Amino acid sequence: MQIFGKILGGFFGFLFGGFFGAALGIFIGHQFDKAKRMANSGFTFQTGGASQTQRQAEFFHAAYAVMGHVAKAKGQVTREEIQLASMMMDRMNLSDEQKREAQEAFREGKESDFPLRETLRNIRSITGGRYDLLQFFLELQIAAAIADGDIHPSERDVLHIVAEELGFSAEQLEKRLRMQEAAFRFQQGGGFSGHQSGGSHQQGQWQQASSASQLKDAYNLLGISEDADPKAIKRAHRKLMNEHHPDKLVAKGLPPEMMNMAKEKAQEIQAAYDLIKKEKGIK
Repeated sequence: MQIFGKILGGFFGFLFGGFFGAALGIFIGHQFDKAKRMANSGFTFQTGGASQTQRQAEFFHAAYAVMGHVAKAKGQVTREEIQLASMMMDRMNLSDEQKREAQEAFREGKESDFPLRETLRNIRSITGGRYDLLQFFLELQIAAAIADGDIHPSERDVLHIVAEELGFSAEQLEKRLRMQEAAFRFQQGGGFSGHQSGGSHQQGQWQQASSASQLKDAYNLLGISEDADPKAIKRAHRKLMNEHHPDKLVAKGLPPEMMNMAKEKAQEIQAAYDLIKKEKGIK
């Protein structure tokens, strides 16, 4: 834990301003310690300076903290939710220090006094309100909530707060929930199989099933109706692929460690589109 800044700030604050100065000095020192911890946590960015690195580290930390809060909403964190959090760490190829940071953030989120709204407002601020980044953050939380196959009413309530603070309407959240639930079933129905070999993540290969339920999930995954015409289908596909393009997300501020997850989401969208194309005979 970084405490040098707080000690130093408190000492000089007291020296020059008594108890009130000490309090102010400790606060300033805390901000210094936080920035130093973020800088030393190992997160990198392809371009930009330390401020961008810190914003990405804050995004990462908040993602796991809110994930822990969502998981705790129904009173008890399930084994599936813990496994999901661990799986995400593995998919990001995190260092031991980064895993400790993620685990610490997850535990913070489970605390009863976790400042959910403040954390989300900070995320909205550091991302500059970029829709695709905020959408990615929201989808992470939905994925955590649905990890055990069902979304508890208490988890749904928390997700509504998350969506509200990130700038999404209740209708937009419900649509994302339907899309994510469809994606979950699409995977469970045999759509996606991935494996790890030698500790490095290998890109999964989609095996498309043509059952009626699988096709219905594919439509819901793309957020379109089953009677959508080819133009609407192509338009929905292009929009989603553009919003979830891994390189674009990282360039806008997504932590590079989350790129694999973005790639898998893009593969998932493409697989649903390919299934619909096949069934509809779209060229």
